[in-house]
Amino acid sequence: MRRPFALLAATLLTAALAVPASAADTDDGNEGFTINDPRITESSGLAASRLHPGVYWTHNDSDDGPYLYAVDSRTGDTVARLTLTGIGTPRDVEAISVGPGNRLFVGDIGDNLGGTWPYVWIYELPEPEKLQDATVQATQYVVKYSDGPRDAEAMVVHPKTGRVYIVDKHEDGGHLYEGPPKLSPSGDNVFRPVAPVDLWTTDAALSPDGRDLAVRGYFGGIHYAWNGGKLERKGRLSVPLQGQGESVTYSADGSRLLFGSEGEQSGVVSRPAPGADEDGPGGGSGRRADGDGGASGDDGSGDSVKVGGAVAVALVVAAFFGLSRRRRKG
Repeated sequence: MRRPFALLAATLLTAALAVPASAADTDDGNEGFTINDPRITESSGLAASRLHPGVYWTHNDSDDGPYLYAVDSRTGDTVARLTLTGIGTPRDVEAISVGPGNRLFVGDIGDNLGGTWPYVWIYELPEPEKLQDATVQATQYVVKYSDGPRDAEAMVVHPKTGRVYIVDKHEDGGHLYEGPPKLSPSGDNVFRPVAPVDLWTTDAALSPDGRDLAVRGYFGGIHYAWNGGKLERKGRLSVPLQGQGESVTYSADGSRLLFGSEGEQSGVVSRPAPGADEDGPGGGSGRRADGDGGASGDDGSGDSVKVGGAVAVALVVAAFFGLSRRRRKG
């Protein structure tokens, strides 16, 4: 993945401010945890298992191989590593999502060349009923965009229809791209833009009931009502400030949003999902979700996150925008 100089500088400034997550004290493991596996150094996607309560699927960003890791959120330990077969060599795996029938979808959709690859891939496989190291046959789909190549890090699968969507990554905001009703393993699967997304997007997640879309960036996030793919913006998300904030997923019951980050021993931080306290698990009232420590800062497109103090926020924002301007002038 490409990491602009301004982003790296901001990350160095903010890493010390991020509060690392610890293993959850609750039985369901949805209150946050630390990924302990030393093999997971670039956790770039996160998805809550529907089949195994408290288990989250993740993967490394690139240069790791065709592997998926099942992490028990109650301990932070890996309980299974899947090796995918039937696919080519992964290039830049950025996202993972659970679809209907406990099917895992893996998005090899990043573009380290800045949006020049003529196609990317999605892999589909069944989630194993037993958690153990295994080799699993996957189906590979070729993905193209109707308006040309682009970089992307966010992919979601609708929990009811199984339709796949991608959000491209652009500093000035991107779009939600809709795939065909059913992906085909032969030929190209063309994704078309259907709605703007006002964020420099690093991941996204659909609620288990399919009513809400959470989109995150490096320093903020947005809550949309899904509205059949015609997104309706509802408010900002309370996103934790992380060293390299990459991933987001709903908990299996829809009551929480969990935010992950790259790095060794990376923390996964939990926040209440939008409307969860009002409508129950998976609720979608559109009310802003303010978790502990949530408030405001800027992610590069006008969306905010609280970092625990106004001075820290000002420092981060000033550094990010100042360096961005210098980079553009250079």
